[in-house]
Amino acid sequence: MIARLPLPRPLAVLPLLLALLLGLLLGPPVGAAPAHGATVSPAARPAAEVLLPPADAAWDYQIGGARPVPDPAQVVVRDRRDPAAGAYPVCYVNGFQTQPDERAFWARRPALVLRDGRGRPVLDSAWGEQLLDLRTPAKRQRLARVVDRWLGRCAQDGFVGAEIDNLDSWTRSHGLVKRRHATAYARLLTAAAHRHGLAVAQKNAATLLQQRLGFDFAVVEECARWDECRRFADAFGGRVFVVEYRTSDWERACHQVGDRVSVLLRDRDVTPAGPFRTC
Repeated sequence: MIARLPLPRPLAVLPLLLALLLGLLLGPPVGAAPAHGATVSPAARPAAEVLLPPADAAWDYQIGGARPVPDPAQVVVRDRRDPAAGAYPVCYVNGFQTQPDERAFWARRPALVLRDGRGRPVLDSAWGEQLLDLRTPAKRQRLARVVDRWLGRCAQDGFVGAEIDNLDSWTRSHGLVKRRHATAYARLLTAAAHRHGLAVAQKNAATLLQQRLGFDFAVVEECARWDECRRFADAFGGRVFVVEYRTSDWERACHQVGDRVSVLLRDRDVTPAGPFRTC
């Protein structure tokens, strides 16, 4: 059963303030980026220093455009450039692929974009996104510094959690990027999120659930369609936020795990005017 009670504001904020204070005492200031050329350490801060989202709480997915947080949602995911208020806010960061509207940013960093044998960027054709090149430790470090700055800004803007998208990009790389490259890079990103006091969500990639990559909760697309919902619920307990884009899949997810985790029906482009249905 999805929790319908609103978060008690003072109690919800107090653990976050304590986490931020611990961050000032034990590590870099929240929001601070590493010095130019610095190495990003894979060692994450303890999970006790981040504020986890409420378990089995209704949520809304707003990465296709912001809208007022609907009742009874207690968790909302928005793009990193669109801070949210009034719920547990999760910052969407595309950490493994490029955003279509950021081509100019990556054009200035051509060595970090994955290219095929002809030198052409490798694309996720479904979304028009270029894959990032994770194949060497040096490139993973450079990419992690970029994402670290974004996560620092998320923390500065009031986000409490982070969703790092396209963990499974190696499956679309035509064999160029290996699973081991993706997991090594993921550990750098979860460590960066924790340094900034952010709880961090695993996005999809059920085959990596046993890898101990440092994720604290999960945001999962279409797990009923691919028969993965129970696997995520077993791995993260009630801190799994499922979004389905077809009514039949949503109904199936509600039947399978709706009594354990939050299940949401949205349109595939998650537009502001799109549906919001929970179970």
